Formats: sequence, structure tokens, C-alpha cells
Amino acid sequence: MSKVKSILFVGVGGQGTILASKILSQGLLESGYDVKMSEVHGMAQRGGSVSTQVRFGEKVYSPLIEKGKADIIVAFEKSEVARWLEYLKDGGHAVVNDYEIHPVPVLIGKESYPTGVKEKVQKEVKNSIFVKAGDIAKELGNIKAQNVVLLGALVKALELDDMDWDGVIERLVPKKAIELNKKAFRVGMEQVK
Repeated sequence: MSKVKSILFVGVGGQGTILASKILSQGLLESGYDVKMSEVHGMAQRGGSVSTQVRFGEKVYSPLIEKGKADIIVAFEKSEVARWLEYLKDGGHAVVNDYEIHPVPVLIGKESYPTGVKEKVQKEVKNSIFVKAGDIAKELGNIKAQNVVLLGALVKALELDDMDWDGVIERLVPKKAIELNKKAFRVGMEQVK
């Protein structure tokens, strides 16, 4: 692959956005790609927005993705995709967790959660995949695995599913969560047709 691919991960603090991007980056490195990754935590520890940028290809010079240049946005929370859509290039893809996390202003009644996000994204992004990763992770036994469910969907969408993802997961997640995460990854891949 000589063309550089740019992936923007966006979510809310505590959702495992950074771990998912690290697993992706490590798997790509082990498969011979040049990979650059950049993290922006923001107010992550308080449930604020988190973004990670991953770029890979034959040769990558910068981890930063400019507005209108992301090939794929992976949104770990539904409203986050709307906040970051301007970064997606024409013809780009969106992999979105069909899951809501209400911020404090919504919880205390000062603001309303955005409505129509899914419909807006489906209208603007022809290549959008909505995954109920939160529900899937709960069914598997731990909501925290939703990040790896989304990662599995992303890997399948990128057609990178022939790599040793189980091995990467074994090396990067805590020992007690390895089997759950491997299963979450496989189920995530099954969400992409």
C-alpha cells in the first residue's frame, strides 16, 4: 500500500478510544506499514471529548489529519460523529457506535441531547456503518469491550482482517480481559457485510 490512509477515532473519556487506536497501530506496524499516531485527551477524565489520529501506509510523515482529509471516522459515541464530520473527506467512511452518553449539561437539564444524528450521518455519509457496540459488549459480559467491537468493524471495513489481531490483543489488553476482547473483536467484524 503506497497511499496513506487516515483514520480519526473520536469518543468520550473512558470509552477505550486510545486503546483501540493503539491496537490498530500495533497490528499495522507488525504487518509492515509505516504508522503515525497522535492523541488528544481534552477533558477526557471528566467525560469530555477524546480523539486519536492514526495514519498508515508505505511512508507517513505526520500523524495529523486536516479537516476534510480523514478516510474514516470511528465514533465511539453517536453525537461525536456529528461534531467531527468536517474532518471526513468526500467519499469517506464512518463507523459509528449507535450508543449515547449524555454529558452533564444534558443530565441536569441545561441542554438537550442532539436528535437526528444517525439520520444526518446516513444522509451525508453514504459509507456509514452503525454498530450497536455498547449493546453487543454488554451481551458479551462487559460494556468496556465496546471499543474492541468497533475496532473489529473498522478492521473488516478496511479489509485488514487477515492480520494477527488476536496476537496484538493478547499483548495489549490486561490478561483477564483477553478472551472477552478477542470475542468482541470477532463479533465486531461480523457487523460489516
